[in-house]
Amino acid sequence: MAEMVIMPKLGFDMAEGTLVRWVKGEGENVSKGDVLAEIETDKATVEVESFFDGVLHKHLVETGAVVPVGTPIAVVAQPGETVDMSQFEQADVQEGQETGASTKEPERPLPTQPEPKDAAPAETAAVVQPAPAEPAEVEEGEEVISGDGRIKASPLARRIAEEKGLDLARIKGTGPGGRIVRKDVEAAAAAPAAAATAPSAPAAPAKEEAPARKPAVSLPVWTPGAVEARPDEREELTRLRTIIGRRMTESKQNFPDFSITHLYKMDKALALRKQINDLLPAEQKVSVNDMIIKATALALREFPNLNASLDGNAVVRHGAINIGVAVAVPGGLMTVVVKNADVKPLRVIAQEAREMASRAREGKVRPEDIEGSTFSISNLGMFDVEQFVAIINPPEAAILAAGSAQEMPVVDNGEITIGWRMKMSISADHRVTDGAEAAQFMQAIAKYLEEPLLLLA
Repeated sequence: MAEMVIMPKLGFDMAEGTLVRWVKGEGENVSKGDVLAEIETDKATVEVESFFDGVLHKHLVETGAVVPVGTPIAVVAQPGETVDMSQFEQADVQEGQETGASTKEPERPLPTQPEPKDAAPAETAAVVQPAPAEPAEVEEGEEVISGDGRIKASPLARRIAEEKGLDLARIKGTGPGGRIVRKDVEAAAAAPAAAATAPSAPAAPAKEEAPARKPAVSLPVWTPGAVEARPDEREELTRLRTIIGRRMTESKQNFPDFSITHLYKMDKALALRKQINDLLPAEQKVSVNDMIIKATALALREFPNLNASLDGNAVVRHGAINIGVAVAVPGGLMTVVVKNADVKPLRVIAQEAREMASRAREGKVRPEDIEGSTFSISNLGMFDVEQFVAIINPPEAAILAAGSAQEMPVVDNGEITIGWRMKMSISADHRVTDGAEAAQFMQAIAKYLEEPLLLLA
């Protein structure tokens, strides 16, 4: 019996995805678990697996199409089976009605800008191929680099270039603003080797050695117009930056949040971490952030009201404690999720968090890596940030922001000594909790970090 493969929903706020590549062609045999296609969401490029055994009978959408969640994208049938495609066309219409795709008003692009080729239109009832944008004026071999020095390329383009051993700096980008996209990398892989680079400029003649005396101090004379200003650069927001902006704006406008900061004694935690890491292999070594994840998860057992989400006017207190961990990725931020962090050993948390963060940075994140967060942690301690306040990640009720552990003078029993201290701040939704409960929760975290053997129980 023929079965439909639909566009999966990866995260509560995902409405659509872009089908960037078919891995299996029509007529190819597939088994359950085989990767059929790659899709790009607001968060990452992920793989769509088959839940059926059989033959990939038909692709229902083309590469590059933006597809609403729940829409059929392919049909898997049994070998030799005659498939009535009308039933899948009817299912397509029904899925569009259920997801609201036929009633939601499409977003309108800015009138002064052409629509980029790989931009995602708003949800519509039919799958529409976006109109191509004009290629950016970039000479062959010229480096396409943004104002901050980073080569502008999509996560999928970076992944393919890495697999094929290609240098992104030598590839011509045809995406918006000269951004390198998948087809650019594939074209470069198929093309012959680039011509030799232009000869280097002749070396400047050596200057005569000045007399060995102290030169007089002279200041350069500034003349208006003598320094040529760099031209302005314009770059369209990526899907990831757009969704981050939308969700953070929603949070700041609609969440009556407050924040509380607590100073933690980290001497025992850092000493225990060193002892643990002396015994563990490299892939299981524990970071300070791993200890914070475990301590937070154990504290949430005592304060289930903070392990919650808003659903309209209702508060949903989650049974599982799944800690979302913010990870910096090219062009934005992504949250990977450590499931059931309160019951997992510290070394397992460390290994899982490291592996998921690595996949996120490489653009190879799995659906299960980013789903199901009930409470989030954002840690900037590795950047020597003393303290900051994070924005709540909707629809969660709270988020914890961790700074760096620093060695500083402290007063202990009336004497000044040296100790390790770390500041963390909680941002919480006043509709769910109050300052007293949030402060007690921060004290509960201190119990585990300041007596860290409890993390190993």
